[in-house]
Amino acid sequence: MKKMLFLLSAVSVLSLQVTLAQLSDPVQLMDKSRDLTMSGNIQSTVSLTITEKNGAVRTRKLNMITKSYDDGTIKRMVKFLDPADVRGTAMLIVDNRNTQDDMWIYLPALKKTRRIVSTEKGKSFMSSEFSNADMSTGSNADFKIRHMPESGKSGVWVIESVPVSDDKADEYGYSRKVTYLEMGSLKTKKIDFYNFDNELFKTIEIVATQPLSGKEGYVMTDMLAVNHINGRSSRVKFDQVNTSASIPDNTFISDNLSR
Repeated sequence: MKKMLFLLSAVSVLSLQVTLAQLSDPVQLMDKSRDLTMSGNIQSTVSLTITEKNGAVRTRKLNMITKSYDDGTIKRMVKFLDPADVRGTAMLIVDNRNTQDDMWIYLPALKKTRRIVSTEKGKSFMSSEFSNADMSTGSNADFKIRHMPESGKSGVWVIESVPVSDDKADEYGYSRKVTYLEMGSLKTKKIDFYNFDNELFKTIEIVATQPLSGKEGYVMTDMLAVNHINGRSSRVKFDQVNTSASIPDNTFISDNLSR
């Protein structure tokens, strides 16, 4: 009997290993999923709503301009409109496919533009539960990427990304993340983030998307970030989206942040 149970257990393990080996390459899946958000030229107005644990709510309005390039680069200009204490604050994000992203911020109170260094990318984006790093996709080269055991079941790819070094983990602000992709469309459903004690501390859920007209891909138009540790949440919602905007390349230079 014990021998039979051992054989059954061995067969189960082998079956799991074969199943995992048959799955699509997780790095390729993450690349393809990113490509779907290569959103062409987009102009939009966005609301950022921050909800405290006690229910208090703050809302910020901003303009966002995004342009995608054939080499996989995505450039994004963000300018805050309201309220008065953040009006004029601006960020430029150059989201590189295979190399480290570049970010700059303009602070009107200081009348100064400065580069956001790598050690700041894991910090809060404008006091929200999103981080600066969440404003870009990050390079897959920064992570060890693998399927989780449940990946490929229930119509969902479940893919774990672990920073390749302690320095990269410090840069991103988490020990690992787990991304849930719809198997058919490869749309991101949600991302779970784990802290350095391996506790789930944040989840970003993609609540709504808008398809691009005339080509494959979509825009994430409603995203909810929930912090499971402090009870706060933040929501980014696109109120108006123009997916056929004409955007010149010289929009995305740091000198334009102060204008």
